Order: sequence, then C-alpha cells, then structure tokens
Amino acid sequence: MLRFAYPLFLWGLCLIPIYGLLFWSRMNWKKKAIKRFGDPRLVHQLMPDKSNNRVRTKFFLMAGAFMFLVIGLSNPQIGSRYEEVKREGIDLVIALDVSNSMMAEDIRPSRLERAKQAIAKLLDKLNDDQIGIVIFAGDAYLQLPFTSDFAAARMFLSGVSSESIQTQGTAIGSAIDLSVQALPKSSTRSRAIVVISDGENHEDDAIEAAKAAKGKGIVVHTLGIGSEQGAPIPFTEESGGKGYRRDDSGNPVISAMNPTMLAEIASAGGGKFVPASNSDIGLETLVDQISSMQKTEMGTRAFTDYEDRFQYFLGLALLLFLVELLISERRSARSKRMNLFGTKNAEK
Repeated sequence: MLRFAYPLFLWGLCLIPIYGLLFWSRMNWKKKAIKRFGDPRLVHQLMPDKSNNRVRTKFFLMAGAFMFLVIGLSNPQIGSRYEEVKREGIDLVIALDVSNSMMAEDIRPSRLERAKQAIAKLLDKLNDDQIGIVIFAGDAYLQLPFTSDFAAARMFLSGVSSESIQTQGTAIGSAIDLSVQALPKSSTRSRAIVVISDGENHEDDAIEAAKAAKGKGIVVHTLGIGSEQGAPIPFTEESGGKGYRRDDSGNPVISAMNPTMLAEIASAGGGKFVPASNSDIGLETLVDQISSMQKTEMGTRAFTDYEDRFQYFLGLALLLFLVELLISERRSARSKRMNLFGTKNAEK
C-alpha cells in the first residue's frame, strides 16, 4: 500500500509542463532568430560546436531531476507488512440524567457537571470499546450514536446541559429501553449500560426495564450522583442572579439521591450500584466492574508499519542533476568524431 506523507508537495509536478512549454518556446525563438540572421545551414557551419541535442538532453535531465525531487519531498511510504491485530472491547451506553434536580450542588460543582467529569474520566479508561450516550429527564434521547471516537464523545458531552430536554422528570426506564435499542443487535461483543442519575422522582418501571435488558445479555450499572441529605435546586433568575426552586408553599425544594431505587435497578440489571460523593465519585469501582466483563476478542488485519522511500527519489534527483552539470551544450572533438547524436553536416 502506497501513501504520501506530504501530498501537497505533489502539486509541484504541475510546474514540469510549464517548464517544458517555456523550453519549447525558447528553442522555437532561437530557431526563428537563426533564420532571420541568415541561412540556417551556413549559421550551423559557423557554430560547429553548438549542439541542440545536448540542450534537449540537459532539459530532460533537469525535468526528470525536478520530478524525482518533488516526489522525494512528498515522502512516499509503503506499508511493509500485514499483521494480525487482536482487539478486545465492549459496547457501552451511558445514560445521563439531565433533569433539573441534577443541578443541585451537594456534589460540587453540581451533580450534572460532576457526572460529566466522571464520564470524561471513564472515556480515558476505555481502549477498544465503543460508546454511545443517551440523555434523559422526562423523555430520553440518543445524544451520541455508537462510536469508538472518544474525542467526538467528549465534544457531544460538552454540549449537554439541564436545558437539553424540556420535559422534566426522571424516566430511567425509558432511558434503559432506548439504550437497549441503541446497542448493536448483531454485535458479539459484551454489552453494558451505565445509568448516571440521582434516582429521584422516577416515573416509569425502571426495574422491569433493567430486567428486560439483562434478559438480552446486557448488564445495567448505576452511578448515584448526590447525597441522601439532599440540597436545594438552583436556577438562574431573569435578572441573572441565582435563585432556588420553591414549592407551592414557598419553601425551597430539596432534592436527595434515592440510593435504594438505583441499587434495585442495578441488581435487576445484573450490574453494580456505586454512590458518588465529593471525595469519591466512585468511578474507579465502576470502571473495574466494567473491565471485569468478558471482552470479545476480534482479529483484524491492518498495515502495521510504513517505510519511507524518499531517499531513493532524492538520490535519483541528485544523480540526474550531477549528470546534467557534466554535460556541456557544446560538442567535444571526440563527440564530433563519434557522431554521438547522429548528426551529418549540421544540426536542425
């Protein structure tokens, strides 16, 4: 397999036809100038050492040297061999709660921001895995289709906020169902779902959804964000100031994590529940649990090495440049006797 490390240099090859056109124009001009000066046969007899064939030879040598120089600068590379590469991985969906309660600040800087940080750290731990992201509140949406491009996953993750979904609530069951649908059906890899939520005000049968996922061979883990004591839910007022959501009686709404529900969901899904705190987000435990899953081994054939070939082309360019320098435009006495270029009486 051939590739060029610096393909932009190949545009330099476009200069060769221009060089050829200029050379042809120059030779044609000289020919016309000789005709204006006098009889071409007589002029050639007056300049017996002049060799147009040598001039043409020097042109082709220079053009060839420039061509090899350009190719050398583009650094052609050849894939030297194929190798069997063993890759292991799992298919993972992260279901992230983006409801208003995730803005509570009992986990700094907020539950949602800390959850996003946890996901970013989880991405650093993944290697040959594939990941998708589902966000949910009162509804669930697929934020990121399956990909192994973790840079793209971080980009999609950065755009997630509590305003990503207008319908409020905590539809964990819908999020699990959508995650199951998003997972590749024909994949032979191990599959897992990680639900990151405070577990508050769940609106559907998340336990049954987790059981259904387990029945399809999909493990459901939960990462609980928040404290059991709870915290008020902040929001930005129209004036730009910070306020807290209140109930009909005017009292601040306190949001607390529901560890019992999250643990039951994880148990029903055959996974593990990990509570987060300010001091320990619980990520390492969850990563270890995911890493312990049986990973499917896949064999792929790929080029494993590319070898540079620029030195050969630069060497040819240098050789042609040297040969061009050694050739004179004038014929030597020996070349006259050898009739090297096939001339008879005078050159055309």
